[in-house]
Amino acid sequence: MRTRKLGTTDLLMTTIGLGTADIGGGRIYGWAPRDEAESIATIHRALDLGINWLDTAPVYGVGHAEELVGRALDGRKDEVIIATKCDISGSSKSPSYSRTQDIRGQLEASLKRLKVEAIDLYQIHWPVQEDEAIEEAWSAIADLVREGKVRYAGVSNFSLRQLRRVQAIHPVASLQPPYSMLNREIEQGLLSYCAAHDIGVIVYSPMESGILTGRFTREYVTSLPPGDWRLRNPHFLEPCLSATLAFVERLRPIAGGSGETVGQLAIAWVLRRPEVTSAIVGARNPAQIEEMAPAGNWALAGPEIAEIAALFESLGETEMKEVPGING
Repeated sequence: MRTRKLGTTDLLMTTIGLGTADIGGGRIYGWAPRDEAESIATIHRALDLGINWLDTAPVYGVGHAEELVGRALDGRKDEVIIATKCDISGSSKSPSYSRTQDIRGQLEASLKRLKVEAIDLYQIHWPVQEDEAIEEAWSAIADLVREGKVRYAGVSNFSLRQLRRVQAIHPVASLQPPYSMLNREIEQGLLSYCAAHDIGVIVYSPMESGILTGRFTREYVTSLPPGDWRLRNPHFLEPCLSATLAFVERLRPIAGGSGETVGQLAIAWVLRRPEVTSAIVGARNPAQIEEMAPAGNWALAGPEIAEIAALFESLGETEMKEVPGING
């Protein structure tokens, strides 16, 4: 699989990284049981396909995802770049990185679960709404870099203002924002800032929580239980749902023209930007990562990019005009 250099670091990352939120069994604070053998097999299959980095976090299954990564990588750690994060610890629902000791405690717990001596890429997961703690948190991570417990420091979900603030304290190796055909907000300043300052960009949700895989139907979406986390995404709710599904149908012939799937097209589309180092792709089983991995080597041609741009323009004038993100 193709690799790209992450900003000013020496990390050569494959254009797809395996996300472990679903493997961990829970998106936010708790976790639902998963077949652990299948989860480990998914990680092993990703490595066998050439994927060389994993994205995880303590909040994915309350540490369970990190534990599974640590077990799966026994004997294979030299093959893999590990990226994890700090912010919400244990079962707490409030950010806990406002003190230097909190950061150190979270790091030590991650090192133990992952069974490593240093984290390749350590990121602040979410900034708090009242973000006075950002400078202190970033300074604590900078200390950990100097001590050798963290190789490179990055941030996730930061605004341009917040990115500038921490960049003044210690170099930011990477930004991890959401990015998809249905969420293009980072095109409005963040991508250009990262390019100008040689900050790597690792995007998540390139398939917009699965709705850009081409496998979702109205019946499936409307059958989701009320507590399903995807129902917080406006694209899964009316009035956006109908427009989103119609948009996906318009993507099918573009993907099919190259013999690919809509999901692969969605991943290749975010990777068309030179500022983007890699895209995080989640998978619950080996078959899912086998399906999506080829997108890491698909470089969209000019006519394909132009056709999608024309689709944005036409839909922006009609049924998608009220859908957040579609017009960038």
